[in-house]
Amino acid sequence: MCSLCGVLGGGGYWADAVARPGVFTRNMSSVDRRRERANRVRVANRVLAAFGLSVSDWQGTAFLLSTRTGKTEIIGDLGHLWAAAERLTGRVCDPLALPVIERLERTRD
Repeated sequence: MCSLCGVLGGGGYWADAVARPGVFTRNMSSVDRRRERANRVRVANRVLAAFGLSVSDWQGTAFLLSTRTGKTEIIGDLGHLWAAAERLTGRVCDPLALPVIERLERTRD
């Protein structure tokens, strides 16, 4: 998506559940949407741990991505997560790298 369409399209990220008539979602209440968002953060943190990073929800409108040393970047949605992770760490962060996947398989919930 171009940046102009992103601005004109509103604040919602395409993967977020919304409570608008005619838009498919199983999460119609704000509590369910927040629970879904918290679950996304939990899953992202499992992957980010391999890179020494963590993400947290910021008032349901953005995310805070942080290193273990406290460097932090605000990201608007999880679509910007990996680019921000690479900026913060100064290295390539590939969530599909074999060592990351193997680590996730060993530490299943």
